[in-house]
Amino acid sequence: MNKFRFTMMALAIMAFTLMISSAAQAQATRTWVSGVGDDANPCSRTAPCKTFAGAISKTAAGGEIDALDPGGFGAVTITKSITIDACCMAGILASGTNGVTINDATNLAVVTLRHLSINGATTGLIGVRFLAGKSLNIENCQIFGFLAGAGTGIDIALAVSGNDVNISDTSIYNNSRGIRATTTTGFVTCNLDNVNISHHGTDGVKLEGGGFASFKDCVITFNTTGVNDTGGANSGANLIRTEVSHNPTGLAAGSSTCRIGGSTFFANGAAITIAGGAVKTAGDNYIDPPAAGLTPLPPQ
Repeated sequence: MNKFRFTMMALAIMAFTLMISSAAQAQATRTWVSGVGDDANPCSRTAPCKTFAGAISKTAAGGEIDALDPGGFGAVTITKSITIDACCMAGILASGTNGVTINDATNLAVVTLRHLSINGATTGLIGVRFLAGKSLNIENCQIFGFLAGAGTGIDIALAVSGNDVNISDTSIYNNSRGIRATTTTGFVTCNLDNVNISHHGTDGVKLEGGGFASFKDCVITFNTTGVNDTGGANSGANLIRTEVSHNPTGLAAGSSTCRIGGSTFFANGAAITIAGGAVKTAGDNYIDPPAAGLTPLPPQ
């Protein structure tokens, strides 16, 4: 009897070990997708998946999904830390829906999107929707064609404070609105470096309650309002070495404070408008036509 019990216990331990091992193997640190892949595959380099949604379930938290070719890999919802790197500008076609949704209930996920072409095909809703997570990084991407209603290239709508969004070397164009940033608690910081925001039917960038944006070496052109900071309290914008041109209104400052330095405003209907807040300037900007009501910063 004891020998039987020992044998059964050993078999149970072996089965449990195999189960844990299989679960560990089910999620890899790095997975791949290809236009000729199949979501039934293990998403390895030699047996890639077909879609980002198929690969994400087989990728461990903190892991990376890589594209082997410039295929179209479908919309995806992200609930954990992950990097999606489309080495050859792979695509997400999001007609009638959202392209990428980040919604991590723990608010700890760090998500990186790199080398993606996210196309709303004129009927898309939101290119990248950031609802919950610690940090979102968008690098070398193109986001366009989100024109359904208030279609938005990047929509940041958080319920916590202190999270950040970093966008670099990216073009956001031909959407109903370029970027919206807000949070119901505290603030969210958006850092934009070498970003082109152009050809939007409403705002290039809309900063609502708690939304703060810092622009460096950006171009904001051919929008109805280039940067609209009139949507709520505790928001604001810094523009450093940034071109704002060909907008009916270049910068619309509301009740908060905006700062500009080394930036160029030209061919706008109104370069800068101020409604209750302040726009502080370092005095090294080119503003044509001139804007009234600016607050000069003292030389340091």
